[in-house]
Amino acid sequence: MTNKSRTIIFYKTYFEDFFVKQTDKVKAKIIWTIELIEEIDRVPETYLKHIENTKGLYEIRLQVGSNVFRIFCFFDKGNLVVLANGFQKKTQKTPQQEIDIALKIKEEYEDETK
Repeated sequence: MTNKSRTIIFYKTYFEDFFVKQTDKVKAKIIWTIELIEEIDRVPETYLKHIENTKGLYEIRLQVGSNVFRIFCFFDKGNLVVLANGFQKKTQKTPQQEIDIALKIKEEYEDETK
């Protein structure tokens, strides 16, 4: 059993709703990336990046072929990573509405776990 650096959990069905719609190839890459984030101490920004001007919102970044995906997440109690919503990125810039959704999910989570 490996010692995990982090534990990743899903909050409600936000992430799952996104995950189930993906192809097997994309699902495999998501799982691989999540395991990487759980296991290594310093996750390269290629895979996990803080989103500027947000309070603690991060994006898990992955690419399958020419398709780019983002899964928003945030930390709770140190090494617990909570997955929020995911989406397929179609533009260079992450759409503000996707960030707003993730921030709402984070707020909802924090209100429930106080």
